[in-house]
Amino acid sequence: MAVPDSFTALDFTGKFAMVRNTLGLSVYSNEKYPKNKTLSDDTDEILRLQGVPWWKRRTIGLATVTLWVKHYKDDADVEHIDIEQTLSGGIPGTVEIRVLNWKERPGEDHVFGPYTGKSRRVNVNSEELVPFLKKDWTEDTVKHRLVQSYVQSDTPKSGTTWTANQTWGIQVIDGLRRYARQVKFTGPEGENIEAHLIYDYLGPLA
Repeated sequence: MAVPDSFTALDFTGKFAMVRNTLGLSVYSNEKYPKNKTLSDDTDEILRLQGVPWWKRRTIGLATVTLWVKHYKDDADVEHIDIEQTLSGGIPGTVEIRVLNWKERPGEDHVFGPYTGKSRRVNVNSEELVPFLKKDWTEDTVKHRLVQSYVQSDTPKSGTTWTANQTWGIQVIDGLRRYARQVKFTGPEGENIEAHLIYDYLGPLA
């Protein structure tokens, strides 16, 4: 489902889902929710390189990922994006806390382990972004600037090494405006993966 015309990268608040089914089938029973597995790239290899075991990757691949996104500013006018992520199939959910001040914060995820990350607003034409992270954004996203999230493994704690550089914004996919993420992933042996993630808009937060 497309985001409303009024929805921009200035405020990602809302409920979203990405259907990730390795058979390419929607887990939803009606057409209200598009079968966007064909729009998002498979992330199984990224998870493998992050050290996620096969059985967990398989379960994640069959799960529906739902994001509950709260986007706001604090009293110091600093942007925050808090994301509660739930997965079908009995997998525990996770929480993403993004503070757009480009200060590194530690974290730990039950899927890929300990990490550090930082986030900010960034211009699409920034020389610090690789070309893939600059592609296909709407004019309003370019105007308001992308959200960039840079996460890397906490190698001493996790025993592996990887980085995930993302940009978030709005893209027009099959004629519909959608929340999207571009991911530039580098694995422990220098593996290079570019992934395009597309989300269905399910409505405002309750």
